Amino acid sequence: MEWLNTNVKVPDVAFYKDALNRQQQLTKPPGSLGVLEDIAVRLAAIQNTQKPTVERIWVSVFAADHGIAAEGVSAFPQVVTTEMVRNFSTGGAAVNVLSGFIKAPFEIVDVGLVKPITLTELIVDRAGAGTANFAVQAAMTEGQMQLALSAGKKAIERAIAHKTQLFVGGEMGIANTTSASAIAAAITGLGVEQLTGAGTGISTEKINHKSYVIQKALELHQKNLDSPLKILQYVGGFEIAALVGAYIFAAQQGLAILIDGFISSVAALLAIKINSKIQPWLFYAHQSEEKGHRLVLKYLKVKPLLDLNMRLGEGSGAVAAVPLMQMACKLHNEMATFKQAKITIN
Repeated sequence: MEWLNTNVKVPDVAFYKDALNRQQQLTKPPGSLGVLEDIAVRLAAIQNTQKPTVERIWVSVFAADHGIAAEGVSAFPQVVTTEMVRNFSTGGAAVNVLSGFIKAPFEIVDVGLVKPITLTELIVDRAGAGTANFAVQAAMTEGQMQLALSAGKKAIERAIAHKTQLFVGGEMGIANTTSASAIAAAITGLGVEQLTGAGTGISTEKINHKSYVIQKALELHQKNLDSPLKILQYVGGFEIAALVGAYIFAAQQGLAILIDGFISSVAALLAIKINSKIQPWLFYAHQSEEKGHRLVLKYLKVKPLLDLNMRLGEGSGAVAAVPLMQMACKLHNEMATFKQAKITIN
C-alpha cells in the first residue's frame, strides 16, 4: 500500500495569486462574493489555469454490507443495501437524478455486498462478502482492506480517463453510520455518544443501543487502533475504504474532490490522517443532519458550502453543491473588471 503515501503536488501558488488578484479587480467590493471567491481561486490553483471550470464531473458510489448490522443498529434490514444498488443501476435514486441534472457520468461499484448480484450497469470490484461484525472481531483482514482501497483508486483511473475536473464519491451500506461513528471516535478522541446519530432514522432508544455497541467494540479493539489504517481495518467498511483510496489517489493525480456528508467526511478524515498533503484538493459540500458530522467538520477545521438539513448520503449532498462551484467559476471568468467597465474606484 505504498501508493497511499506517495507525494501529492501542491496547488500552483502563482495561479492562486493571479486568481486572487483578479478577484480584487472584478466589479464588486473585495470579498463580497464570500466563499464563491474562495472556490474559484482554489480551483484556479488546482487546475493551473486563469479560467477554472467544473463542467466534467464524475460520480462514483461504492456499496458494501456491514457485519455490524447484526447488532440491530439500523432501521432497515441488510438486504436494503442490495435493493438500493438495483435502484442505483436503474437510475431511481436521488443521486442518479442529481447526477443527470449536472450531466455527470455515474457509476455504482460493488465493493462488498453480502451476496454478489449480476447487473449490466454494476461495476464489480469486491473486497469480500460484507465486513465481519466488528463488535466481535476485526471488520476486515488487511488483504481485504487493500482490495477496498484499490477499488477507490481504480474508480479515479476511470474518472481521469474521461478528463474529469471534479470527483464526487458516494456510499451505500446499511449500518455504515455505525462504522463511521466508530472511526470518528477512534481518531478524534471525542465521546461515542457525541458522534452517534440516528442514521437511517432510528429511535432514541436505538441510538443509545448503537452508541453502546460502538463503545464496546472500541474497547474490544483498543490495543489495535494505533494507526489510521488499523482503525479502518478493525471498525471500517469496504465502501469507506474505497472512498479513502479514491480521495488519496485523486489528490495525487491533481483532481479536485467534493466531499459529501458524514460518512464521506469520515473517509476524508481517515485519508488526511494517512496522507495529510491531500487537504488542499478537498472541498466540503454540506453539513448533514447526522449528529456527528458537525463535530467531524469542526475537527477538520473546514466549513462546508451548504447546510440543507440533508442526511441521505450516497453522494447526493455533494452533487447538489456542484452548481454552486460552477457558478463560482462563471463569476470569476466572466465578470467585468473595474477597468473594463470603466468604473472609477479611486
